[in-house]
Parts: sequence; C-alpha cells; structure tokens
Amino acid sequence: MSLFSGLWSASRTTTVQFRAKSGKKIIAVKERQNNSERVSLCDFVERRCPSLHSQFHPAWWLSNGHLQTLYCVLGDFSKRDKVVYKRTYIRLRDGGTLGLDFTPVDGGDIKPDTPIIVVMHGLTGGSYESYVRAILAPACSPVQQGGLGYRAIVINFRGCAGVPITSPQLYSAGHTDDLRQALFYISHRYPKAPLLGLSFSLGANVMTRYVAEEGEYCRLSSACVLACPWNLTANTDKLVSTYIGRHVYSKGMGRNLVNLLKRHVTSLTRDPEHDVAKAAALTVELDRPTIELFDESFTRIAGGSTPPWPFASAHDYYEYASSHKVLENVRVPFLAINSADDPVVQDVPMDANGNEWVVMVLTPYGGHLGWFEADEGWGQVRRWITKPVLEWLRATGEDLVSAREYRGLCEIDGFLTETGSENLGCKEIDGGHLVIGTEAQNGMLAGL
Repeated sequence: MSLFSGLWSASRTTTVQFRAKSGKKIIAVKERQNNSERVSLCDFVERRCPSLHSQFHPAWWLSNGHLQTLYCVLGDFSKRDKVVYKRTYIRLRDGGTLGLDFTPVDGGDIKPDTPIIVVMHGLTGGSYESYVRAILAPACSPVQQGGLGYRAIVINFRGCAGVPITSPQLYSAGHTDDLRQALFYISHRYPKAPLLGLSFSLGANVMTRYVAEEGEYCRLSSACVLACPWNLTANTDKLVSTYIGRHVYSKGMGRNLVNLLKRHVTSLTRDPEHDVAKAAALTVELDRPTIELFDESFTRIAGGSTPPWPFASAHDYYEYASSHKVLENVRVPFLAINSADDPVVQDVPMDANGNEWVVMVLTPYGGHLGWFEADEGWGQVRRWITKPVLEWLRATGEDLVSAREYRGLCEIDGFLTETGSENLGCKEIDGGHLVIGTEAQNGMLAGL
C-alpha cells in the first residue's frame, strides 16, 4: 500500500523550499555595459533560477517517492534525450583508468571559452543514464535549436559503463582523487572554459566532498548536486529500517554492485594475495546483499588505494565519506536539490552548516532522481528538474565573474599533475570510441 499512498494528495499545490542563511554579497555577476555587481547567492538564484520557485506537480500516476523512483529504474527512456559521446580514456598515476565521455562529438565550432558541464553519475551508472541525458540533451544542443550550446564531459567511474579495471581499486562515495585528476586533464585541454559541476546521487557525494576539500582552489566554477546521500550512516540506517527499503532499494543497489564486480573480478584478482583480490573473491559469492553488506565486504577495502583506506568497517567508511559535515568548506556557488519523499535519501542537511555559498532545495515530491511530471501525450512524462538545472547552468556559466586562481599544472614522467599533488597525475591513452548514450548496460538496474 505504501507504493500508492499519496495518490490523491499529490495533486495539491507544491512548493520548492530553499534556505541560505546569509545575505552576504559574495559573488560577482555580469551586468550591462561590461559592469559587474556583487550579490548574495540567494538573490542570484531568485533572479536567474525562477523555476526553483515554481510549482512541481508530479504525474498523477507517479504520485509518491516510491513510484517516482521505480519509474526512474524501470521506465523506457531509450527514445528520449538521445546523446552521442566520444570517449577518451585517461590512465591515472596509480594505474587506474577513467572513461571521459564528451558531447557533442563534433565540437569543432564551439568557442574555447564556452562553459563545460562536468558530470558525475550515480552508484553503478554512466553517461547512458536517463537522468544524465535529460539535462545534457538540451544543454548541449545548439543555441539555434533552443539549447545552451555547451560542451559536457561525463566522468565514468572505474569499471562503470564499459570502463576497464586496470588497478586493484574500484570507487566509492569518499574517494575524490579520480575527479581531481580528471579535472587536471579537462582544465589543461580547455584552459579558457569555465567548468560547471553537475552530479547525481553517489557522484553528488563525491563532487560535494571534492568542492569542499578544494575550497577557494576548486577548479569547478559552480556545482549542482542532485539527490546527494549526505549523511551515509543516517540514510543507510533509515533505508534498511523498512521492508521495502531493505529488500527492494538496498538489495537492488547491492545486486547492481555485485553484478558490476563480477564483470571485473578477473582484473581485480590477478594477485590473489592482495587484500582487494581476497575481498572481491568473497563478495562476488554474496547472494542479493544489501548495499551495507557489500560495503562491509568490499568498498571499505577497495574504495580507495591510499590512507584512510582500508577502513575497519562499513560504518567507519560511512562516517568518513559523508558529505554533510564538509558543506561549511564550500567556496563556489553550490546548488543542492533533494526530494522530501526520496526513499533512498531521507536525511537532508537543509541548514548547510550556515554556509552562504550553498543553496539547499527540497521538493515535496520527486523520489530518487525522478521528478517526473506529466508531458504531452497519454502516459508521457518529462523531468521537472531539467528546467531549473538548465537555468542554474546558464546563470553560473554566463553571468558569473570569476577571478579565481588555480594551482599550476605541469608534466612529470609523462603524467599531467598539479603543484602540491605530485603523487597524482593522468595521461590520455589509446582506445577512445563513440558511445551511444541510450545503450544501457546489460544486467544492471538503471536509474540508481
């Protein structure tokens, strides 16, 4: 019955709630005649992102968080928001590999200073996810066709979306160095372009932590995070406290992770004496584990390759990786959107630790990465979230005046690295190819 609760109540007027504690004028925005003025982030959002204050009415047949979330997973989006990418592989200094998917493929006419959307996907997804394409399809369409005319680059995690595993490590909610190294490459390749962060679910947690860790030196001019899991301990506990949370969502995510691990178990167990190899061999034998059990068996050991990894327990990993407690360190315009009826993320830090750089938005409905409203045609839906995110991307990509200084990039032993982070580095390797964005991965539940 919980799946259909709220069927009638969802028709009432809904509002979007956001909170910014301070009215301090912290950002410079472009005005007429090449002048600029300083405004608060709250005022900036009110002027340039009006859709955040509009009413969101979920489709009547997707009237609560469970239905919205399940439709995100089970719905057919193969004919909507088609995106084609050109993949570039980069090898990291630790031997790992990331897959960077660029769109539009033929970007030769795009100006060097055109904003670039840097995307991080959810738990076991990739650039093919419908929630990614729902925003990138219009964002990367030409201006003449009603789009923003931007470039986008999706960073596919190690092992996701066809990216090979080439070192004894997967990825996790708390490992930010892969994003950091990908941004070395992107910044070097497009030095004049502002980089706009956009991330979903687990990727949102990674991006939040990265932005907070970098502070004033963040290579992203802004960040927008959707359905971030924030307090991993609290949200995991709440998720497994209900039958549907434990047996549908948590085990669904756990199954996805095991299936992903099975694809790469040969690569991860080349050295059978390695701790990651031992953990992988045990974990692939788990039968429909919860996500917590998967993290206890594998992620706490293989989610990173340098201290503080490995962790003594999944709980210790959750405590370290949670992003809610680092919000106070964010120093770029930062927009976070969650849904109040999200069955996966139920604990949202609406006060943002009082940080004036952060705007928190909580919609009454939307589920986990859903936000479906009725579209033209019987039974058709569209994502409400697309419009406010596009407004944010346009505003932060075109209206912000940035005078930030970044740490210098240099090449050491063939790897591009950053001053002060010489233990990290990346280089482009062969193997790039076209990726059709609507082609999901067999055996994986999408939308998570």
